[in-house]
Amino acid sequence: MRYSQAFIPTVKEAPKDATMPSHVLMLRAGYARMVGAGIYELLPLGVRVLHKIERIIREEMDAAGAQELLMPTFLPAEYFKESGRWDVYGPTLLRIEDRKGGEYHLAPTHEEIVTDLVRREVRSYRQLPLNLYQIQLKYRDEPRPRAGLLRCREFIMKDAYSFDVSEDAAQQSYADMRDTYHRIFQRLGLEYRVVEADSGAIGGKQSAEFQVLAQTGEDRIVACDRCDYAANVEVAEAGRAETHESGAAEPAALEKVATPDTRSIDEVVAFFGGKAVAADTLKSLLYIAGDQLVLAVVRGDHEINEIKLARHLGVGEVLLATDGAVREATGTEIGFVGPVGFEGRIIADPDAIAVANAIAGASETPYHYRNVNYGRDFEAEVASIRQAASGDRCPACEGRLQLYRGIEGGHIFVLGTHYSEKMSATFLDEEGKSHPFVMGCYGIGVSRLIAAVIEQHHDEQGIRWPLPVAPYEVIVTPIGKEEAPLAKATEIYGALRAHGVEALLDDRNERPGVKFKDADLLGIPIRLTVGSRGLERGTLELKKRTEAASTDIPVDDAVAATMAALRELRG
Repeated sequence: MRYSQAFIPTVKEAPKDATMPSHVLMLRAGYARMVGAGIYELLPLGVRVLHKIERIIREEMDAAGAQELLMPTFLPAEYFKESGRWDVYGPTLLRIEDRKGGEYHLAPTHEEIVTDLVRREVRSYRQLPLNLYQIQLKYRDEPRPRAGLLRCREFIMKDAYSFDVSEDAAQQSYADMRDTYHRIFQRLGLEYRVVEADSGAIGGKQSAEFQVLAQTGEDRIVACDRCDYAANVEVAEAGRAETHESGAAEPAALEKVATPDTRSIDEVVAFFGGKAVAADTLKSLLYIAGDQLVLAVVRGDHEINEIKLARHLGVGEVLLATDGAVREATGTEIGFVGPVGFEGRIIADPDAIAVANAIAGASETPYHYRNVNYGRDFEAEVASIRQAASGDRCPACEGRLQLYRGIEGGHIFVLGTHYSEKMSATFLDEEGKSHPFVMGCYGIGVSRLIAAVIEQHHDEQGIRWPLPVAPYEVIVTPIGKEEAPLAKATEIYGALRAHGVEALLDDRNERPGVKFKDADLLGIPIRLTVGSRGLERGTLELKKRTEAASTDIPVDDAVAATMAALRELRG
């Protein structure tokens, strides 16, 4: 492709609301443009990257025996109502009425639709196992779309669905897809971790996320420094934390202390000076769980895991109580709530009840209690409700957990009969008996992976694409106003294309600095620079995007040297 004919609208500055590196760089480098909140159009370079990712996914899915199909995204409401998700999805589901008043929605996922297809078409165990996948648009009315392609209302997903005759067979399908995802993420050039995860609105018995490690990621994950244990903090098992030295102290008399302007744990610790640390305090938060208010208590240096709390309470979700609800229930302000004297239901984490002579809110503004002890001063249901954190003991070995940030790139589930039973999707076994299909589902955020790759592969100058997903493999850059560099660059460009290399010829009438900056911004893996002085010496420059220095190579060896460099990048 000639740059002069390409649609690559680069800009110097991204909008102020673009803060993630991938969001900034995709806008600046002309890969994407925003149409509305959480809605983006991919420009030609973005589409080329998208197709590279899709090709890798298709190759690995096909090699694993999955078969591609294409399901609609405009769907009748009846299928989600049959499974019960019409209400579960709530406002996230984009609902539509046709001109006759019929109820429809835009698909956030396709479990019901593919289950309906299979229950109509598959009758016998002889037709199983079956794995069907698609690469298709999905729609979710995100309350806070942000970060460019990382959290959109419209996005492209690869979703696959397996159907098996038994739990053991379904586990094998799950393992096969897990292996397939490893190959996909490795080919994409990503550093990632596979972590235990919550199944959320998808449902099912078991799930794991493929988390792309990135400091800018919105997900928090923990991984052991000695074994393979890793999990999203939402579901990670929090091993018992180290006990602070005060934990061995004898119970002291309960004492109420006036503590003005001490609403946070840090403020409480600062008020008591060197006599306390965060691990000596109790953090008490009031939650709405269905039709009841509950007080959740964790150690002051820990965070409450709302998913674990909801599971313990047997509800779908818990909501942090508003300032008004806290005042009505306790008669005090946020920051001063505590378990002593609380008349409602209290859930306390094991590490919280282990704190001796703790500092906790007195449920009276502006006071805290000192020397609070579980069993003497308050009672509670004890349940693990805190988030795992760096330094915790690994639940699987003697190692320690380390905290990372990640971007969810893929999610795999064992669904069991969650959908097939609800939708009466069955097959006949060898004896003619009817059984529900045992299912699995496997998603990859295809458009999200464009941004995830950039989050891992960029520098101050721009993107640094791994070769397998780069929009072009080589950019040939003639510099100078003379005709010779452009002529030779055009010749090399043609020779590279004849060898199957995806090349971009920067034939624009621009200064060398502009061309070099744009090449770095676009992230093309190899740049060949053809200049008048080099041609006089019979050389040109070859520079890899990931390296600071360029290399002079003979002009006559340009194609061979470039092919060698590409082989090196492919590994």
